[in-house]
Amino acid sequence: MKIGFIGLGIMGRPMALHLKAAGHELLVPERASLRDEIRAEAKVLPDAAAIAAEAEAIILMVPDTPDVEAALFGPKGVAEGLSPGKLVIDMSSISPTATKDFARRVNERGCDYLDAPVSGGEVGAKQASLTIMVGGPQAAFDRALPLFQAMGKNITLVGEANGAGQTCKVANQIVVALTIEAVAEALVFASKAGADPAKVRQALMGGLATSRILELHGERMIKRSFDPGFRIALHQKDLNLALQSARELGVALPNTASTQQLFSACVAAGGGQWDHSGLVQALELLAAHKLTPG
Repeated sequence: MKIGFIGLGIMGRPMALHLKAAGHELLVPERASLRDEIRAEAKVLPDAAAIAAEAEAIILMVPDTPDVEAALFGPKGVAEGLSPGKLVIDMSSISPTATKDFARRVNERGCDYLDAPVSGGEVGAKQASLTIMVGGPQAAFDRALPLFQAMGKNITLVGEANGAGQTCKVANQIVVALTIEAVAEALVFASKAGADPAKVRQALMGGLATSRILELHGERMIKRSFDPGFRIALHQKDLNLALQSARELGVALPNTASTQQLFSACVAAGGGQWDHSGLVQALELLAAHKLTPG
């Protein structure tokens, strides 16, 4: 297929290159920041409208809801180049409510729309092992499945209504954030009590408390390795989506709210670009204690 790809950041760049490696033709918009590795593998076109006019499927992987709206419906956006029969796939993590509106507007142009946010972070993007959560019609999902298989491993059509994928991603981000907070809280507690947090983590990895977050992010916390990964500012955005949706649904998310406050404390301290495992630094401040491996 001819695939247009918009959003070539930490996650999008390796995802696009996997599509190229799988034999698809890659079309990307001109940007001053476009890396040589992408220029060597892709056809570079002037804007998103030109990409949509030539591509069979257009994938977006951008940071937030306004970025998706601008890429789709802004000047020289995707919508200007759409013609009936094309497929738009938004793999960003954005508002489920806005997603439904974007899908309706794309459908009015005779095109299919899938919301397909991902989980797995930079590592998953590089290893083509992302979890992909999809909302949209079965026929559009079947058409897109070979593309998803080039980028991920655990691929699920969550529901045939647009927004189902984004709702699933919000739920994922709640679980991830609260687990990061739990791991950070446990390691700070253990360290302040005089135990070696590295040894504590090693012991916990063999019991019921084990998790990928304890394995990967627990190690980041101990080694003070907070280069992203997945930035705190983006996870803060995702929890904002969770809390906004919860208000709309009349659902209480008390621990999501408290974890969001810890992310906000990190952002206030200049840590918006830290990996989300850097949440531990807010808890260290509250404890007046930094993790000190023995």
